[in-house]
Amino acid sequence: MTNPRSDRVKAVRALAGRPARSRHKQLLVEGPQGVREAVRHAPARVRDVYVTPAAAGRHPEIVDDARAAQLHVHVATAEVLAAMSPDAQGVLAVVRAEAPSLADVAASLARPDRDRPALVAVLATVRDPGNAGTVVRAADAAGADAVVLAGESVDVHNPKVVRSTAGSLFHLPVVTGVSLADALAALRGAGLTVLAADGAGDLDLDDLLDVAGSGGADGASRPAVDLAAPTAWVFGNEAWGLPVEDRALADAVVRVPIRGRAESLNLATAATVCLYASSRAHRPRRGAA
Repeated sequence: MTNPRSDRVKAVRALAGRPARSRHKQLLVEGPQGVREAVRHAPARVRDVYVTPAAAGRHPEIVDDARAAQLHVHVATAEVLAAMSPDAQGVLAVVRAEAPSLADVAASLARPDRDRPALVAVLATVRDPGNAGTVVRAADAAGADAVVLAGESVDVHNPKVVRSTAGSLFHLPVVTGVSLADALAALRGAGLTVLAADGAGDLDLDDLLDVAGSGGADGASRPAVDLAAPTAWVFGNEAWGLPVEDRALADAVVRVPIRGRAESLNLATAATVCLYASSRAHRPRRGAA
């Protein structure tokens, strides 16, 4: 492909906008990391892979995996890739959008044959693409089962969100288009405890970790919340956090301790801390017979 003004190039570039993504039910995956993960973990969703000769030389595994999966691989000039997306880094894919349902995710979490406690991250009206994508990536790294973008959260297929997930979007289900109340009701119905992360929380995350680490031996000082239990963490908007009515939907509100002079933690950083706290508490049960 050599013509940066072709109709195909224009159609791919249009997927940067939500109207085209909604109309065609497709999204852009930009850069070698995201494309590599899409090709390896969700090949059935990949419609086309575009790569420059130089990028194909740097990342032969992407081309090899794509061709092994019988995907359409288009070798294009650097000008064509740049016209499709300024963030392609020589590699880009068009992928079919997927919309996991809340009901299916909840049913999976409630299965009696699960070998470990469930862990879910819920974003409540989180609108910053970088934060949303980074939470998806952190949830994936912490071993979470799913992420839910509730309320008026950012479109998970926004190119900035997709890039920020660094491919994790193709590793775990991400549910969208649901209200926070419906999401939490479904997760609680699947047996998960709902914890809201907020600086105004009555419970300190360190105290919960201390109890989880001791196995809860000291019943007199044991908080009502057990991090080793199946858990859904709720994280609010970067600017205003979780409103009172959203915090009221949780079983408990937990604060991350601030030991230095920082006024607060970035949303994605706080989410990472909380998700890894649960992941650590879940480890003994994951190894149980």
